[in-house]
Amino acid sequence: MKRPVQIALLGGLLLMKGTYGDDGVPRLDEDTAGRFAALALGCVHREYPNKIAHVLDSDIDVAPPRELTPAFYGCFDWHSSVHGHWLLARLSRLQPDADFAAPARAALARSLTSANIGAEVAYLNASGRASFERPYGLAWLLQLAAELHEWGEPAAAWSSNLAPLEAAAAARIAQWLPKLSYPIRIGEHAQTAFAMGLILDWARTAGDTSMVALLVSRSRDYYLGDRDCPLAYEPSGQDFLSPCLAEADLMRRVLDAQGFADWLAAFMPGIPRDGDGGWIRPERVTDPTDGKLAHLDGLNLSRAWMLQGIAYGLPTGDPRRAAILASAASHARAGLASVTGEHYEGGHWLGSFATYLVTRRGLDQMAATSPPAEPSP
Repeated sequence: MKRPVQIALLGGLLLMKGTYGDDGVPRLDEDTAGRFAALALGCVHREYPNKIAHVLDSDIDVAPPRELTPAFYGCFDWHSSVHGHWLLARLSRLQPDADFAAPARAALARSLTSANIGAEVAYLNASGRASFERPYGLAWLLQLAAELHEWGEPAAAWSSNLAPLEAAAAARIAQWLPKLSYPIRIGEHAQTAFAMGLILDWARTAGDTSMVALLVSRSRDYYLGDRDCPLAYEPSGQDFLSPCLAEADLMRRVLDAQGFADWLAAFMPGIPRDGDGGWIRPERVTDPTDGKLAHLDGLNLSRAWMLQGIAYGLPTGDPRRAAILASAASHARAGLASVTGEHYEGGHWLGSFATYLVTRRGLDQMAATSPPAEPSP
């Protein structure tokens, strides 16, 4: 059963409207989609302020962001620009007749030209940039490519233009993962589990069977033997991803339902079986004008969708599902309340995380594209 909710803006606190699903997480409505789209439209071509991670080999490499990376120079940094474009593609595909859809398509057309993407490929492949946006930004680039693939004919030209950068990003990941001896277990951009989940979803959408095989193999190498994840040590003060939950959200993509249930019992043995959602609680940002402290707002959002993924990866009758979904709902409420755009420190990226959550991206993509997951040994 779905139940209606009200909306209000009280002292900067946004309360969602629309409907909640049975999992307690809001579903997308046009007003909410419009707010999220406005955040991305307000930043994908806003060049400054800008934080670039740029290796200079000579004076010739000194240039403004719009010249260095002409497709993805806005939204404060490259990866936020990429997932801001993903947001516009995602929402335009889902609501093509909404008021925001035409401006969103125009923004995509302005950015995703053949010339702009050619310059992006040249930048990525230049000397000294082997680790550029690896793996987080590259994972979001592949998610953008997946969205355009799934959109079909309306996005065909953009998808074709993006293809060389898509191939370059996939090649960079395929070169790196076999050499990465250990997973990266932090709560920020370098984390491997989160990126591997996004890339695995892309690979299944794109039909890249070699990438699927590589990601499944490395996921099992890195994580299959893990036990007793120290969830009590989370979060670190600047996390926007949970190391423990992201790992579990990846492994539900890799294992079949029963294999995942067995693995999760060893990996997170403390999940309640009585429906109590208080086993992991939302976090609070003390200063939303501090870009690093504001990461915790994103943590609430990413925890919410990861908890959803974990729950839906379990067999239907698993007694842990109720507690997992209850916690997902509380994190969703806390996280969505922060997506106001009041401060650019959060406004340039939180809309993407909110869109991923309320459009159930990681769930609908898995249902549409995944072959049967591999069983555990």
